[in-house]
Amino acid sequence: MTTPKMTRRSALFAAAAAPFAPALFSTPAHAAAEMMGAAMPSFNRFKLGGFEVTTLLVGSRPLENPQETFGTNASPEDFAALSEANFIPSNISQNFFTPTIVNTGAELVLFDTGLAPDAITGVLAAAGYTPDQIDVVVLTHMHGDHIGGIAGDAGATFANARYVTGSVEHNHWTTAGNEGFDTKVAPLNDQMTFLEDGGSVVSGVTAMAAFGHSPGHMAYMLESDGQRLALIADAANHYVWSLQKPDWEVRFDMDKAAAAATRRALFGMLATDKVPFVGYHMPFPGIGYAEAMDDGFRYVPVSYQMMLNG
Repeated sequence: MTTPKMTRRSALFAAAAAPFAPALFSTPAHAAAEMMGAAMPSFNRFKLGGFEVTTLLVGSRPLENPQETFGTNASPEDFAALSEANFIPSNISQNFFTPTIVNTGAELVLFDTGLAPDAITGVLAAAGYTPDQIDVVVLTHMHGDHIGGIAGDAGATFANARYVTGSVEHNHWTTAGNEGFDTKVAPLNDQMTFLEDGGSVVSGVTAMAAFGHSPGHMAYMLESDGQRLALIADAANHYVWSLQKPDWEVRFDMDKAAAAATRRALFGMLATDKVPFVGYHMPFPGIGYAEAMDDGFRYVPVSYQMMLNG
């Protein structure tokens, strides 16, 4: 039997590997690390001109049989095909609930409050804020997952805040007999300012009528130092089914025809002007762009664009 010849290369490799040989070949095995479970961050912060914007994840949950909510007027075959084309299942989806904080440098403005006081205050703490720091609370509309955190058994959550909402929205719910509105929002009426389309929350934050999902549903445009960002709230509730098929009906849209018209107009503007937006139910961190595609729009999630703002 001949002895294999050691080349210069193999000799160098052997010499380099020698210090690690005990670790490579004789270290006893450790117990496997414990499974930790799925996790994601609870907030995301970025600059927009002179503003600082923070999206807050106050909750996330799966939804079975999503076509009972999204695309209710689509055929099951079309719904399944669109889902498959976008690499998502058609029998289950994941919903996200994302209020947004805007620090203008002068005031701290919170848009929507999530489902419950403990959820919003917990995420505020993770993001470095306390409820008493909130100067303005804006309610885009009066559905429970947007007003639920504004007050609870202990009273109003944001002790030092004033409140802003659309006048059409508020007027509707004043006579609608909605328990959440009656117990959480109505008691704050004396501290509330009502806006019309084009009204200003604070300098650089403008209301945009986006009716349909609710009678007076509002979106908001932020503008600072030439940079813009839209907060679209529930103008679209899913990044595929509501954008690529804006005429597909959503169960929670109170005026389905108006909601579809709003999606076409709003995302048409955002796509043309290349303005990013935050969607309350978009996959967290909830920020993306709309690109015109076929007869609808494609959602393009942000990557590092907002990180380049400073």
